[in-house]
Amino acid sequence: MKTVFLKMGAEKTMNAEYIKNAGDCLKQGGLVAFPTETVYGLGADALNEKAAEKIYAAKGRPSDNPLIVHIAELSALEKIVQDFPEKARKLSKDFWPGPLTMVLNKKEIVPKSTTGGLETVAVRMPNHPLALEVIKAAGGYVAAPSANTSGRPSPTRACHVLEDMDGKIDMIMDGGEVGIGIESTIVDMSVEPPMILRPGYITEEMLENSIGEVLMDPALMFMTEEKAPKAPGMKYKHYAPKGEMKIVEGSRQSVVAVINNFVTNELENHKKVGIIATDETYTCYPKGLVKSIGSRSDDKTIARNLYAVLREFDEAGVESIYSESFEEASMGQAIMNRLLKAAGHNVIDAEQAELGGIL
Repeated sequence: MKTVFLKMGAEKTMNAEYIKNAGDCLKQGGLVAFPTETVYGLGADALNEKAAEKIYAAKGRPSDNPLIVHIAELSALEKIVQDFPEKARKLSKDFWPGPLTMVLNKKEIVPKSTTGGLETVAVRMPNHPLALEVIKAAGGYVAAPSANTSGRPSPTRACHVLEDMDGKIDMIMDGGEVGIGIESTIVDMSVEPPMILRPGYITEEMLENSIGEVLMDPALMFMTEEKAPKAPGMKYKHYAPKGEMKIVEGSRQSVVAVINNFVTNELENHKKVGIIATDETYTCYPKGLVKSIGSRSDDKTIARNLYAVLREFDEAGVESIYSESFEEASMGQAIMNRLLKAAGHNVIDAEQAELGGIL
């Protein structure tokens, strides 16, 4: 398959012909990658069972991992969900279009291939002009997980999509670098109280300010493969670079010391080592390939740079990666969720490492 690469213009000069071509491709059961405000999505007709199945094949994605249905108008919900609870309606008013996905009870028209076999469907309305136009051109219902090989860091630029999907999908629409850089927050609205299944840009505090109590799914604290996931990113290792990754947590002084010791040992064993640091600590690491993902005073920058940095380590052939932790930021839950998944929950306590002499 030859993948068509389309370079899109700015918002006011978006190529109408390209959008129509993308919509026609999706209507015919094809696969089109396009930017959203979070990451690039790999789109297919959400109501076409065979088209949704193509997503799993292109990504190498487990078929029980649900897809998110993207809509462009609130009225589109009537066709695909059984009910729209008052709290869900309030969230849609406060955060749509935007980086929030809601899990709702589905209607029969939504195929099980889209929902990973579940009776619920994950839905969101993206806040990106090109994404909204493509969804409308495609008929209003586009299933779109991240446009990357399953398990790899999600794509925040069209070149990342090309790297993973060239020859596997019909079309890539290059709309430039995305704004947020990590996937949407997912909230299960089919239960009471609502439950966060994946943290993101819309934080727990923001949700509670809107609708009151929300819970965090306990599965966010560990990696499980025991049951079918109710939302993308819950069950399997995700966002992972090719090199083995470890997260080091603790005080800044201890984290820097422990990472430097590990890096020295790795280099002595002739391994290529990468370090994920911040603007505040970048100069504290004299050895290894050091990359800052932003300042701790600007967690939105950290989120936006995370996946790109992981892919840069892959391009450099890095075999081991050590990352600082980022729990204190307001988006810390989302950032740490992605890091933990990328590292397979491989976490080192810096203070314990120093005391135990396992450096």
